[in-house]
Amino acid sequence: MNQYDENQIQVLEGLEAVRRRPGMYIGSTSIRGLHHLVYEIVDNAIDEAMAGKCHRIEVTLHPDGSVSVQDDGRGIPAGIHPKMGIPTLEVVYTILHAGGKFDGEGYKFSGGLHGVGASVVNALSEWVELDNCYDGRRYTMRFERGAVTRAFKCEGETDHHGLYVRFKPDATIFDETVFEYETLLARLREQAFLNAGVNISIRDERCLPDTNGEPTPVQECDLLYEGGIRSFVEHLNGAKKAEVIHPDIIYMRAEREDYVAEVAMQYNDTYNETLLTFANNIHTIEGGTHEVGYKNALTRVLNEYARKNGILKDADKNLSGEDVREGLCAVVSVKLTEAQFEGQTKGKLGNADMRQFVDKLVYTKLSEYLEENPSAGKIILEKALAASRAREAARKARELTRRKNPLEGSTLPGKLADCQERRTELTELFLVEGDSAGGTAKEGRDPRFQAILPLRGKVLNVEKSRLDKVYGNASLIPIIQALGCGIGEEFDMEKLRYGKIIIMADADVDGSHIRILLLTFFFRHMRRLIDEGHIFLAQPPLYRVHKGKKEMYAFTEAERDAYMEQLGQGAEANRYKGLGEMNADQLRDTTMDPNYRTILRVTLEDAIECDQMFNILMGDRVEPRREFIEANAKFAENLDV
Repeated sequence: MNQYDENQIQVLEGLEAVRRRPGMYIGSTSIRGLHHLVYEIVDNAIDEAMAGKCHRIEVTLHPDGSVSVQDDGRGIPAGIHPKMGIPTLEVVYTILHAGGKFDGEGYKFSGGLHGVGASVVNALSEWVELDNCYDGRRYTMRFERGAVTRAFKCEGETDHHGLYVRFKPDATIFDETVFEYETLLARLREQAFLNAGVNISIRDERCLPDTNGEPTPVQECDLLYEGGIRSFVEHLNGAKKAEVIHPDIIYMRAEREDYVAEVAMQYNDTYNETLLTFANNIHTIEGGTHEVGYKNALTRVLNEYARKNGILKDADKNLSGEDVREGLCAVVSVKLTEAQFEGQTKGKLGNADMRQFVDKLVYTKLSEYLEENPSAGKIILEKALAASRAREAARKARELTRRKNPLEGSTLPGKLADCQERRTELTELFLVEGDSAGGTAKEGRDPRFQAILPLRGKVLNVEKSRLDKVYGNASLIPIIQALGCGIGEEFDMEKLRYGKIIIMADADVDGSHIRILLLTFFFRHMRRLIDEGHIFLAQPPLYRVHKGKKEMYAFTEAERDAYMEQLGQGAEANRYKGLGEMNADQLRDTTMDPNYRTILRVTLEDAIECDQMFNILMGDRVEPRREFIEANAKFAENLDV
């Protein structure tokens, strides 16, 4: 046995803890974690903007794989730190929990609260170069993997002010080190909306090769929105190509010494809700007290207005939160001195007072708006009432889909071939296109941990449908029953029966259509399954290449050609048109066996863009979809023509 004593207790000093456990500080070492490095540096510049000291931020992607962020803020204080005895610039970039945002003196509002952002970027970069203009002088410094390699130096006097940070992510840390321009652009546009009047730009100088191997031109975008979050709501509805049902964007704002809250909202004719919440410019994707305050006030105001104006009678039930938020597009942005976030990634706001502050703002201002704009109030209530009627119809069907405790019986779908394993983290559910392929999959599966559910009928496009239609669809009801976790506001992750949900459809146009219909369903009604990595796409082979008794499976045309050449003269390839063309052992060996298969995890890098794309591609309007297809047809691959 290995000896366990005091010698096994390790102490990680300096930035070594960050390099050993990067996920604790940036979430992961995936592409999402890579982008988080840029966000940390940009957020520091944004904090300067919130303090009224920064008006322009420039982000540049360089050909060598590095990225730079330049701001025109105050810069970082240049003196020797009184406690640490080293330059303050070095303190900020090499010591965890060092920063100017702890006591509220240097910054009234800030997104950086833990003092680890800059030092974490330094720790996880191959190198970092700083050019700091502070109080009339220019200072430089360089680090490599967190260590100083060019000492702090004053370069002389300057008329400029602000900080220039350029860093190259460490390829030994990250799975991927190529930044995505569109992802960064989306985040910077978000920040420009939230900080009215601040000019944020991004420039991509890498000229990365396109699908044909040709270098792309330099890309750049300049972002400046004087309308703030009102412009944000206008952009969101415009990007979704949604028709608004009332002309005005409703805007509300309140301020006191330590709090600022603002809300912009407008309804559209879709069935989906877009509610984005921010605290000190940090996107609180898990919501928090500000979101709760907004939702509560919105529901209360609309119910009171409906009863006061006779739209709801005494015997009628109140409208639910889900009813009054159908078709809502809203942005809630708050700023507060002592923000309390959950975790370094700041996904949820916890300040209890903010709930009441936002509640009071929305209740007062929205009540006034509805009284002054009765036509808008009427059309908003009509939409909410239609949603309520659909919800009641869905409630009657919902009981049929709830999975009961095994001791109480089961409502599992009859065509489900369940597995023996009951531990969710070990189980897989294959959603298979058609009964033929479903039968083959049942024969080829490992019944110990793999379950099969053949899909029957046409999968509903939920982008065009309310909840009552979902519960009436013959393809979606069995999925809801099999997964057991409910949908919408009744969704409960604890009741999920399978750790992996794998969509297995034919490798053709029809199969692609089924995949996107199912992904639309999961995105709109079971979003957390995607957020937490439970949804996968199976990758069946396109070709079987064979010669005599030798056979190989190709997933691309290039692989097919390589295998044909490898097998030599006489080799043949009879592209698979569907899963049903494979026998059970072929399907198992190529697509289902965890030892040999390839499956793709479905992830969300930008939820806002996904929301817009689902609306454009799967919504009611033909024109936006036609425009998208015309603009992107040149990128299409593997067409079945």
